[in-house]
Amino acid sequence: MNESFLWLLLDTRRARKQGPAAIARRQRTRLAEMVAFARANSPYYRELYHDLPEQVEDPTLLPVTDKKTLMARFDDWITDREVTIDKVRPFVENPDLFGQQLLGKYLVATTSGTTGTHGIFLTDQRSLAVIGALFLRLMGAWLNVRDLIRIIAHGGRIGAILATGTPLATGVGIARFEPRLGKAFQALSVHAPLSELVAALNKFQPVILTSYATVTKLLAGEQETGRLHINPVLIIPVAEGLAVDEYNRIARVFNAKVGNSYAASECQFISYGCEYGWQHVNSDWVVLEPVDADYRPVPPGIQSHTILISNLANRVQPILRYDLGDSILQRPDPCPCGNPLPAIRVQGRAADMLTLPTEHGERITMPPLLFGTSIYQIPGIEQFQMVQTAPTSLRVRLRLTDSADPDRVWQAVHTEITHLLARHKLANITVERAEEPPEQSPGGKYREVIPLNEAKINE
Repeated sequence: MNESFLWLLLDTRRARKQGPAAIARRQRTRLAEMVAFARANSPYYRELYHDLPEQVEDPTLLPVTDKKTLMARFDDWITDREVTIDKVRPFVENPDLFGQQLLGKYLVATTSGTTGTHGIFLTDQRSLAVIGALFLRLMGAWLNVRDLIRIIAHGGRIGAILATGTPLATGVGIARFEPRLGKAFQALSVHAPLSELVAALNKFQPVILTSYATVTKLLAGEQETGRLHINPVLIIPVAEGLAVDEYNRIARVFNAKVGNSYAASECQFISYGCEYGWQHVNSDWVVLEPVDADYRPVPPGIQSHTILISNLANRVQPILRYDLGDSILQRPDPCPCGNPLPAIRVQGRAADMLTLPTEHGERITMPPLLFGTSIYQIPGIEQFQMVQTAPTSLRVRLRLTDSADPDRVWQAVHTEITHLLARHKLANITVERAEEPPEQSPGGKYREVIPLNEAKINE
């Protein structure tokens, strides 16, 4: 089938109009096609699926996979035999290659490792087309004709405060697409002090604003005080989760629509939010299974231990029945917004804000991503965790690769963190090296930042 962008766009619209049964048919067909493709082209999946039936439409027949297992078998996992881990690594290590296409076909991004393992993920052209079509689906859900007229009348200016200059998905996307958007797009580094971000936004006056959820929360505070004065039509928080009332506050403060979504590097189009605070799963292109700790199905209305996802678009690096590690609650009844797609709330993505005092008593709040997007660029780090042990003290836990020089890596980490703190008027904060490795939370994830009131220090 010729899945051009136009065909995909029309199909996403038809699927929603035709209702749950038509969406379920698409999901079954696409899952069967993806399993067959993975089995035929990936040595890893050929081995894993050796005893499965010839055609698989039921995801529960598939073995569970995870990031650690797949990364250990990277070369066998990939379906394109030209792609190897040695060819991929420069695209997440060399800043000159961020946003460039591997073999002229694939974008490459890395993850921060909150489950304990770094992942490197490729996006193929088919996935980009599906992402584009589903992005227009969510924009149609968030904006009405009046909103679109306002956006066009103000030049369609988009402001993005993200991890620019990094191999994370947001940084790669900016590097790839910013040159094509021209003067209507302004990318600002999330690592810049809040006062600099406010000044830049006041000057640019975006009508669409996107940033990490915790940064958006800080910007709402600046808007309330009057230091920030912008009038966006749409705000899109990404990457992290906030409480429902926080999204409502952001919408109220900016007098704007807030387009919340749920995505991951493994699958960049999982769901999008509605006005009732629920996330609607794009289940024509992703299989999402809420499960308990033993991977048994969890019924709607019960919070899951984790979720298993199957990405039905990405053929170069199949993600099938993959443990994403997030906890969700699926709505047991139809959503009042009328959207036929399944409705969920993500329970496991709330981010921790770190509040530190300056020498003069001012309190500076910093989102975790400011540290993670800086530190994970340093070679040799598998994982980091920063614990606030006192109001002006931070303790850094590291897990390194086998080949890393611990002293050299620590010096780079200490330099990076102290430089970041100094930019935010926090040169008075001490940064110490921990002997213990990063510790898991009760839910199994590794929080990158643990604030003072929750810190558990190993004596």
